[in-house]
Amino acid sequence: MWKGIGRPSVSHAVVVIFLEFFAWGLLTTPMLTVLHETFPQHTFLMNGLIQGVKGLLSFMSAPLIGALSDVWGRRSFLLVTVFFTCAPIPLMRLSPWWYFAAISMSGAFSVTFSVIFAYVADVTEEHERSTAYGLVSATFAASLVTSPAIGAYLSACYGDNLVVLVATLVALADICFILLAVPESLPEKMRLNTWGAPISWEQADPFQSMRKVGKDPTVLLICITVFLSYLPEAGQYSSFFLYLRQVINFSSATIAVFIGVVGILSIIAQTLILTVLMRTIGNKNTVLLGLGFQILQLAWYGFGSEPWMMWAAGAVAAMSSITFPAVSALVSHSADPDKQGLVQGMITGIRGLCNGLGPALYGLIFYMFNVELNTIDPIQGEYPIDPMPLNPPTEKSLIPGPPFLLGSCTVVVAFLVALFIPEHTETPVVACADSKETSMLAGVHINTPLPGSDEDTPAPTSDEDFEPLLQDSVV
Repeated sequence: MWKGIGRPSVSHAVVVIFLEFFAWGLLTTPMLTVLHETFPQHTFLMNGLIQGVKGLLSFMSAPLIGALSDVWGRRSFLLVTVFFTCAPIPLMRLSPWWYFAAISMSGAFSVTFSVIFAYVADVTEEHERSTAYGLVSATFAASLVTSPAIGAYLSACYGDNLVVLVATLVALADICFILLAVPESLPEKMRLNTWGAPISWEQADPFQSMRKVGKDPTVLLICITVFLSYLPEAGQYSSFFLYLRQVINFSSATIAVFIGVVGILSIIAQTLILTVLMRTIGNKNTVLLGLGFQILQLAWYGFGSEPWMMWAAGAVAAMSSITFPAVSALVSHSADPDKQGLVQGMITGIRGLCNGLGPALYGLIFYMFNVELNTIDPIQGEYPIDPMPLNPPTEKSLIPGPPFLLGSCTVVVAFLVALFIPEHTETPVVACADSKETSMLAGVHINTPLPGSDEDTPAPTSDEDFEPLLQDSVV
């Protein structure tokens, strides 16, 4: 079997993530058109249901894939997750109905970030992981800086068929890169020790770690904060481009530029600004600041009806991206290394659940408030990049984006809950009476800290003996 090129490194993980999300970024404009053509009635609702099913399937499958990757290695599961995540791409022009069905079903394998974070944990020292996770997270944002604009340009000049073809070729290049260039990162010693070990239903149960939430007040507060703040964010990701197109009447070119600008600002926020804030105002205050930016961003999206408001809110949204790396670091500081899998599993379970509930909730609220995608302007041949909408809205609503306003209210509650989270704990926040159960759960490293987490607690063993954590993150 081909062993890959060179030693396993963060660079391999960065290339895999970049190519996968670059391929999907190219499809931003064709996706809006196909979605409306396939579901001319209740477009927001159907989009929410499709993304909701995908998110719930990812939530259900992540623990099993994580446990199996601890036994069989990361490389094979990188191949599986990337293949099935990108499999729906060529179906966009062949059969839209099969395309959306495939997107929903691909959620069972759409956990590439989980395996990537485990890969990074395999090849880095603990003091390096914060920077490495931040680099992977920034790479995801970087992949969306240019790809929507390129996709919109190709669609305007040559049609959607070429865009789908290019995206398919990029996805194939990613698969070939994993097959030919990515070496296995899981140490052979660990694979030999675990090969043939049974995978229990408890390890594959996505609700297992969530059952531990109520056992410690600190973990309970953190999980409530994550749920209330990530639920509206997950819904926003699923419907925001449709919202810009329908309510604000952004052109395809403007949406592409918007994504690029916000992506660049997010990279800066998750690298330079996050590091400065963590060192100056501390972990908990960074979380609170990020939640404050998220409240302002969602409220602005909810009440905003002018293009300049969306641009300003986008800048605030980039700053709010510091929240979850800071939350992950807070969780990491609160537990010993052998409890990291347990506490991060709780956070992962909450986030995975939000990835299923958020899109469906947003779609339902758009439907209840009668916000529909009635018309989509054809792509202009001249492809102007104009920060103003093509056609100003004919009707102004007091609350153009009801789901965003509701999301802002839930983040306000999350902010109030986060005020009671202790910044430092003297002892691990998770303590289970059954040490055997805890050891087993901690060994099932299905969840890695979110990008930007900093595991400062020294491990009692070497990195080779310490199995990496694996975290599910769906975009």
